[in-house]
Amino acid sequence: MNSHAMYSHNMTKVKVTNVMIVGGGVAGPATAMALQQAGIDATVYEAYDRTADGVGAFLTLAVNGMDVLRTLGISDQVRRRGFDTPKMVMEMDDKRLAEFRFGDPLPDGTVNQTITRADLYTVLRDEAVRRGIRIEYGKRLVGAEPSGAGVVARFEDGSTAEGDALVGADGLRSATRRIIDPEAPEPRYVPLLNAGGYARGVDVPGEPGVMHMFFGRRCFFSYVKRPDGEIWWFANPPQKRELSQKEVAAITPEQWRARLHELFADDKFPALRVIDATDHIFSGWNTYDFPRVPTWHRDGMVIVGDAAHATSPASGQGASMALEDALTLAKCLRDLPVGQALAAYEGLRRKRVERIVAMGKRNGDGKAAGPIGRLLLPLFMKFAAKAAAKQDWVYGYRIDWEQPVAA
Repeated sequence: MNSHAMYSHNMTKVKVTNVMIVGGGVAGPATAMALQQAGIDATVYEAYDRTADGVGAFLTLAVNGMDVLRTLGISDQVRRRGFDTPKMVMEMDDKRLAEFRFGDPLPDGTVNQTITRADLYTVLRDEAVRRGIRIEYGKRLVGAEPSGAGVVARFEDGSTAEGDALVGADGLRSATRRIIDPEAPEPRYVPLLNAGGYARGVDVPGEPGVMHMFFGRRCFFSYVKRPDGEIWWFANPPQKRELSQKEVAAITPEQWRARLHELFADDKFPALRVIDATDHIFSGWNTYDFPRVPTWHRDGMVIVGDAAHATSPASGQGASMALEDALTLAKCLRDLPVGQALAAYEGLRRKRVERIVAMGKRNGDGKAAGPIGRLLLPLFMKFAAKAAAKQDWVYGYRIDWEQPVAA
């Protein structure tokens, strides 16, 4: 029997006890903790050094993501680092177009939380380590293949590791995705850039915790007021031609400030006051998503989070989808042999995440509306308000940890 046939046979018989996870962002440590809760050992392999992810941006964790953290016993830690963000208001030319609630609160009153990406990483990573999960740094995955006992992973430093399964939580440019399927598609460029920052000493309209979103004449802008009065904001300058990472990195904070001043010069909302009260503007980045990744798993290897279904930030669901993946995959590996578990995971997740990605694309397209699109926005928002009332499928989604997974 050749090694591949032997491995495929094992995939239907072997109970998982040890899993390798590639990537130490959101999905990686969350998957490790969920697996530990399922009685499965996991090791996280992170490509960068611990100090390498000083990402300045912030994100919002929706109530469906917070429910996963509640199941993992760490929602309170995230709430202590973040702040409540229960609803958003959409505006244009001093007119309120729509107001949305981000789903119903959890039974304990938890609502959406806005938190810096670095703080979320820190909470997840430190709690994983506290629970005894091993995280190895400087381990960049370069190859993986089935072995008689499971999967062997090879790293750039020449080292190897072996486990019953390999989980690729390695993000938009996932090496695991390419190993599983060398023909996997590249991420789709969404023609928007991202910039933002934290402003102090400026007052803007609105209550703390309400996300204000403005369709400017030339650029989309959003801010939310933290309870202590600090303003967290972002902008999405349109950018038709995809810039290389080097080109984006070369844009200085002063150039960002000048460009944003030009884009918001004719708008009435307080974008310029907020930008001028910001000491440091984040290094910008491109926007991408994945309409569909055809192959999620093969030979005991599987992808989760952005590696499988990156969504535009306009969906507000990227981190929450990664957390849902983590819990779902752990349940499947708890209840089923590897091969059946990975197929069950994909079956439980694919339709939902692709629908979320499509929603994010529509929301992002609205941000890039030109002059004609702006004329249609009020009408679009009326429809959007009605749709928002029916978005329990997004925010009301819950994963029952106790419910067994069927093959």
